[in-house]
Amino acid sequence: MFGLSVRWSLKDAPQDGAQKLRDYVVQTSLTRFSGMDGLHMKTWRMMEGDWFEGTYVFATREDRDHFLAGFMPGEATAPGSLMIGSAPIAYEPFEVVAIAEGGSGFVSGAGPGLA
Repeated sequence: MFGLSVRWSLKDAPQDGAQKLRDYVVQTSLTRFSGMDGLHMKTWRMMEGDWFEGTYVFATREDRDHFLAGFMPGEATAPGSLMIGSAPIAYEPFEVVAIAEGGSGFVSGAGPGLA
């Protein structure tokens, strides 16, 4: 499996940027990535006021590289970039050695208080 993280800085984002990102992920982005060919999973992570990140796990290196090649040319106009007011500050491709499902099981969907 092959991972990719795409990170934006929230240091200069609008004050309501974090909530706009939460709303967008739950209302739009979650559906877009659910069931996407070649994608095992995507996680949206945020440290409010610091950074926002999409973390992807793809089935193959080719799936990851194809996604990245399609994303980068429009990075400045991606919905997250428009809400934050800037393009991503970092792309990090990586190898996923393994994924374990814990005893609580895997749950997809909105996080705490966002359902």
